[in-house]
Amino acid sequence: MSDGKPEPVLVRAGCGQQVISPPLGSLLAGYFHDRVAERIRDDLFARAVVVESGGVRLAFVSCDLIAMGREMADAAKKIIAANVGIPAENVLIGATHTHTGAEMRDNHAVAKSEEWAGELPGKIAAAVEMAAGSMFTATLRPGRMEVEGYAFNRLFRMKDGSELFGRRPGEMVGVAGPIDPELQTLSIVDEEERLRGLIVNYALHVDVIGGGSADFVSADWPGEMARNVAAVYGEDVVTVFLQGTAGDINHNPHEATALPTRGPEKAIQLGRALAGAAMLATERAEPLEDGVLEARVETLPIPYYTRDAALMAEVEELKKKEELTPFEQYTVRKGENWPYDGKIAAVPVQVMRIGDVGVVALPAEIFARIGLEIKQFSPAPFTLVVELANADVSIYVPTTDQAERGAYGARPILSRWLCSDAGRQLADAAQVMLWKLWE
Repeated sequence: MSDGKPEPVLVRAGCGQQVISPPLGSLLAGYFHDRVAERIRDDLFARAVVVESGGVRLAFVSCDLIAMGREMADAAKKIIAANVGIPAENVLIGATHTHTGAEMRDNHAVAKSEEWAGELPGKIAAAVEMAAGSMFTATLRPGRMEVEGYAFNRLFRMKDGSELFGRRPGEMVGVAGPIDPELQTLSIVDEEERLRGLIVNYALHVDVIGGGSADFVSADWPGEMARNVAAVYGEDVVTVFLQGTAGDINHNPHEATALPTRGPEKAIQLGRALAGAAMLATERAEPLEDGVLEARVETLPIPYYTRDAALMAEVEELKKKEELTPFEQYTVRKGENWPYDGKIAAVPVQVMRIGDVGVVALPAEIFARIGLEIKQFSPAPFTLVVELANADVSIYVPTTDQAERGAYGARPILSRWLCSDAGRQLADAAQVMLWKLWE
């Protein structure tokens, strides 16, 4: 203590970013039909923060992509390890989940942009190299805000006990799950008390700006949020958005509203509002007094979903139709060609400690209740739970009880690739790993 004030710990930190926008003509990811990128509304970025203390370095990277594939993440981490010296387990690479970036995954509904996807690992690594090459003395300051009125659970429980994505008046009995209203930040502040980098963690799906008719590239509302933060704190400030557990969360309000609900107007509104919340959290954030840095990765053997009679009957019924929608065509193709019956997935769970801040990184889109449970039982005063990180073992991971209720996000093969109990296994592993770091 000095003059009655806490003594902040000093660390080394650096920030960097790299444009990763795809070429025009690429097919946009996130829907079951082709959407062609005819213009770039705003660039996509890989944004990175590197922190160092006690001889340990951690890297946090957000990419304006639909997802983060295992091969891509591993390739980027290999370059980072070779060029920067940060081991793979100390690097978190996540996707923001924009639906107006090119497809970079294999065997999805639209064709992959092969050449661009092949360049991405090098560009992701370049953002980390930039951060590691511009290190300065800093304090790290965790903050939080409760944010309501912008995120909504998109699943509803029906009278028959099933669940549905979207509203069906007269048949619904209530919203099927919670939201996570907590927006958390980690500010990187230099010795001149200037904000140089900002990590933001909040659970809200990123499919706002374009929808099914989008013909442009955009980072959507996370890009708008980053621009608003930079407009206040300086154009060189890097905002790393680590997506929270938003597998059943989107921006559509449950009640009628005069406010924008979709398109560029909504993305701009969300960008301003969430940047404002992040700034409020930042302005009252206290510096960390503990500079311990540590990271661990464990790979869980979790069974894949194995096709059953009900699923194959659904596929056969669809095949009898004279004309199928793109969604139905995708369902038939995936159902008939599912390669994982009886197989085991290797599912990475990554945990990190930054003083009083715990970070959990999970692959796939994770239902909000799972993230809330991890936070509830975490030993850390601040716990950031990040989805769409380091691998692509499934599209979604629902809670165990919701996995069999039929809603989008829980439907086998189409959106859920793992067994119904995968969510509990991830949450339990994350809790145990966090406690090991704190003990």
